[in-house]
Amino acid sequence: MDEKTTVTLEFPKVLERLAGYASFSASAELARNLHPVKTLEEALRLQKTTSEARLLLSLNPDLTVGGATDIRPLAERAARHGVLEPSELLAIKDTLISARTLTRIFERAAAQYPHLAEIAAGFPPPPGVIDAISRAISERGEILDQASEKLARIRHDVRIAYERLMARLQKMVTDPKIAPMLQEALVTQRNGRYVIPLRSEFKSQVRSIVHDQSSSGATLFVEPLAIVDLNNEWHELQLAERDEERRILAELTDLVGANIEIIRRLVDALARFDFALACARYAEDLRASEPLLVAYRPTTREHPGSTIQLIQARHPLLDPASVVPIDLELDEQTFCVVITGPNTGGKTVTLKTVGLLVLMAQSGLHIPARSGSALSIFENVFADIGDEQSIEQSLSTFSGHIKNIVRILRRANHHTLVLLDELGAGTDPQEGAALARAILADLVERRIPSLVATHYPELKLYAHNTPGVINASMEFDLHTLRPTYRLTLGLPGRSNALAIAARLGLDPKIIEDARKEISPEELRAENLLNEIHRQRELARRAREKAEREQRESEKLRAELAARLEKIEDERRTLLEKVRAQAEEETEALRREVEEVRRQLLRARQPLEALRPLQERAESLLNQVQEPVVRQPVPESPERRALQPGDKVRVRSIQMDGVVTAIGEGDVEVQVGNLRVRARPTDLLRKGELEPTPTEEPRPAQAKGKTTLASAALRPTTPFYASPGMEIDLRGQRAEDALEALDRYLESAYLAGLPFVRIIHGKGTGRLRQVIREALSASPHVKHWENGLEKEGGDGVTVAHLAVD
Repeated sequence: MDEKTTVTLEFPKVLERLAGYASFSASAELARNLHPVKTLEEALRLQKTTSEARLLLSLNPDLTVGGATDIRPLAERAARHGVLEPSELLAIKDTLISARTLTRIFERAAAQYPHLAEIAAGFPPPPGVIDAISRAISERGEILDQASEKLARIRHDVRIAYERLMARLQKMVTDPKIAPMLQEALVTQRNGRYVIPLRSEFKSQVRSIVHDQSSSGATLFVEPLAIVDLNNEWHELQLAERDEERRILAELTDLVGANIEIIRRLVDALARFDFALACARYAEDLRASEPLLVAYRPTTREHPGSTIQLIQARHPLLDPASVVPIDLELDEQTFCVVITGPNTGGKTVTLKTVGLLVLMAQSGLHIPARSGSALSIFENVFADIGDEQSIEQSLSTFSGHIKNIVRILRRANHHTLVLLDELGAGTDPQEGAALARAILADLVERRIPSLVATHYPELKLYAHNTPGVINASMEFDLHTLRPTYRLTLGLPGRSNALAIAARLGLDPKIIEDARKEISPEELRAENLLNEIHRQRELARRAREKAEREQRESEKLRAELAARLEKIEDERRTLLEKVRAQAEEETEALRREVEEVRRQLLRARQPLEALRPLQERAESLLNQVQEPVVRQPVPESPERRALQPGDKVRVRSIQMDGVVTAIGEGDVEVQVGNLRVRARPTDLLRKGELEPTPTEEPRPAQAKGKTTLASAALRPTTPFYASPGMEIDLRGQRAEDALEALDRYLESAYLAGLPFVRIIHGKGTGRLRQVIREALSASPHVKHWENGLEKEGGDGVTVAHLAVD
């Protein structure tokens, strides 16, 4: 892309804001170096990657690359055999752990995020490096005794030598013969050797080596000859410990250096993934949407085949709460727009908005516009906007503009977008207008997609009479004398100079004299244009009023439907209560009939007299066992078509959302942070009833028996066997334990267990650490905690699962 244009359109400022969402330096560098691509396939891939990242963040809002840092310089130093410090090795370990955690996430979700999964293919860390660093270095950056057998043995010997040395010194400072000669009964250090403070007058009485003396000379810090060998032994062991620690660090460094290519690939993948998350978070804050990127249509003599359709587009650097969105939807016959209107009316912002959104779309960034906005992929974008005056080159504003336009015209073609602000300004109006018209005619003749802002009326007439060119204007409110910043396609801007002067109090006689200087044809055209704008404004207000009243009527209809629903629920509840009472009474009646029948049998009386009563009781029982059927709520005679902004319920996922766009065969719905597409038949407006199949009357059944109809009401969720409330992973290697844990958590989650216990033991704490890191990254786990003392304390972790 043209570098001068990207600076003119302030694209670097957009990238700087994007870099602020990055978690570490490598991804921030990717953001600042982002460039628009020139092929449709690459742009679509970048857009899909950002969309997948937004979906991933909507499900995992706290997802990051963890404690990852750019460890490539450390790995390169390790490859050159420069020994790394413990803190640097810990930074490498933390980055590798972050990559390993993300690897496990995408092992389960690769099909849902194919583009992110492609990036995640570079996440797997080199084998053995994490375990080697964890075994040798503590989280505080200290080299552990277990780093090597030799180091453990040396440190054991150091402790023994130290204890022997201290015991001998303590014995000396408490010896009744030596204690009176000491300045104080203490042991101190000088030059790395343990000494005692001897009063200078007793120097000849204690055989020793002097290492230091006090400032007054009254105290000598001496090493008695009796402890020289002990001091030497302790010091030699310290040197051996230092050498072994250095050897361990060198060994770990060599392991890192041997895997430099894997580490480079891993950091690059982490940077690309974090960059995708940064794009997603920036898009969410911008309230942006994924643009429809389309290929150029076949070129004709009248049109280059480009597409520009921006709906409710906003400048990304302006406050979303106050900026006025614009609509720029060019039909298949239009590729050039001439924008006129007052100064400070928003023409320049409109040009910059269009240019910036094109650059963002081709860089994989979602654009601050409504869903359904479509753009072609342009090979280049050229812009001449702002003051081009150059003191160094002795150029006036006009000369600077012309120099830039010459450069643009030489490089532009029908696959580029040209943005020209105040074309022809800065010189004689008549010559400037003629030059502007000629430049515009050249762009149109060469079929170069263009947006041109101007004040010249000659360009309005040219746009009106030329195929492929359309007038547009920035509206101006004559009552408040302020621009509205709304872009109106199809109408040129009005000349408001006389009207503004009149409202500001200029003498009416002067206004009238000025009006006489204007030709009658121009006055009639201006009056007609004013009337068109007035009627358009009236139509806009009428449409807004109609839409407002329609929303209110829809709200009332939904409220009435909700009331009918409530009444129907109350009716069913009451009938169920009455039916239950009648069923109890009928059952009691039947029991009494049976009792009378038994008594008649015992008395050997005829049973024919009881038959009508028994049949009546059976009939009553059959009636009260019939179900209470919900009566359908009557719908309005005419069902309005769905429109953007309607609140609906997506029946297939049982979630509420707002309609954002309507296609030919489907509807896009914003559900929380997600955008989903659904068929119109799968949507219900708020307040509408869920269509249910008419219930068939159920046959009479004995109390406590199950019918097919009642069985159909049972949930059809499959049953998953419980894997048990706990799993024992003690004694397993970290990799094996994590695989077993993943399988167990999956089974426990499907079985609906509320919590589980993972037994890992205490030991060195390594197994407990990797298990808890995996639990923190698992989508099945809400949180985890230490086991109680009676459960095993630190040797057990209790994980609470994310089940309803």
